Amino acid sequence: MIVVAGEALIDLVPSSQGPSGNGRLPALLPRRGGGPYNTALALGRLGSPTAFCSRVSTDTFGEALLDGLHTDGVDTSLVQRGDEPTTLAVADISPDGSAGYGFYVDGTADRLFVLPPALPAGARALSLGTCSLVLEPGASAYEALLRREAARGVCTALDPNIRPGLIPDADAYRARFRSWLPHLTLLKLSEEDAAWLAGAGADRADGSWNAVSAVAGEWLGHGPAAIVITRGGDGLTVLTPGGGEVGVPGHRVEVVDTIGAGDTVNAALLHRLDAHDALSRDALAALGPDDWRDILGFAARAAAVTCSRAGAEPPYAAELA
Repeated sequence: MIVVAGEALIDLVPSSQGPSGNGRLPALLPRRGGGPYNTALALGRLGSPTAFCSRVSTDTFGEALLDGLHTDGVDTSLVQRGDEPTTLAVADISPDGSAGYGFYVDGTADRLFVLPPALPAGARALSLGTCSLVLEPGASAYEALLRREAARGVCTALDPNIRPGLIPDADAYRARFRSWLPHLTLLKLSEEDAAWLAGAGADRADGSWNAVSAVAGEWLGHGPAAIVITRGGDGLTVLTPGGGEVGVPGHRVEVVDTIGAGDTVNAALLHRLDAHDALSRDALAALGPDDWRDILGFAARAAAVTCSRAGAEPPYAAELA
């Protein structure tokens, strides 16, 4: 079983790009979301035994979030409940399909997550990321979960999925991120996230691939067995200790929006790593270039499907067969 821990929220997505006629604002359509939630949903659709670990509201949105998980076969026995409202994320879709977000998070249910008892004995991997590792007091509970399960030998995966507007102290967060590295098996992030985490003002954070790969190489020395970096239309690249680097191109599609694309990559990586029996540090380190091309290529195809439709709608296994 793969356990995904983190927030579940509602994305409010514009029904069209930009204001409609006469200065009217576009209607906002509610869609289930949150990076960890999308990852869990995508894993369920791909057929991986998956459990979601979070705190979800008892309001109408919360019930809809749980219904979505149940529909796609995700175990919700680790979900905590609360009567606080569901977090809302208002999406702003650019003409190229990329999305920015404004968050409404004060007093919401997912922030009050508490450390659960030990995960089920069958848990082979734990995936975390996004807002849940920023917003206290829940962030400290998720961090404690990461450290505890890593100490038990569980394969741990992190996608920081940086939302700068939610991070009040960038340097403190960067330091916290570096403290997680010894507890990680797999780190997945975007080029933009890597440049942000490297620190503003440093020449290595100029956003070029050489700068990004250099700082990722430094992070590899502190714990992860592999770092996968998403590069938008240029595809995905994995960096491994010792200077190994394997990349695959992106799949060209007509992009509707990119909501959930990175989360789909998370799920596809974990699903395909499981198919290679590589959900452990030693097995991950033993993968060869051909193995990685298969894993990354699968993730690129899955992300392309998500980008081809509105909102976070990851593909089912049959769509990638």
